[in-house]
Amino acid sequence: MSRHHQLRRLHRSLVPLAALPLLLTSLSGSLYGALSARGIEAFWLMKLHTGNFGAVNLQPYYSTVLGVLTLFVAGSGIGLLLGRRSGSKPATPPS
Repeated sequence: MSRHHQLRRLHRSLVPLAALPLLLTSLSGSLYGALSARGIEAFWLMKLHTGNFGAVNLQPYYSTVLGVLTLFVAGSGIGLLLGRRSGSKPATPPS
């Protein structure tokens, strides 16, 4: 199995895993800002935004986990993009 294929498999498996906390963080932060601008206090959204999920409190680690996931997904995506550009071109059919 080629290195490019391994990187693509790893990227495909981690993107859905990384997307969930990243989407949750961006949506909860945006919604909290929109609600607080209208004078509505929704502190529970800020708890979600910072990784406090009630019984599971990930606040001490949440920002680090988000940063690592973001860097890994972006790095592997860039690696795939650059690998595809520098790799061999697809064969063209004879004319």
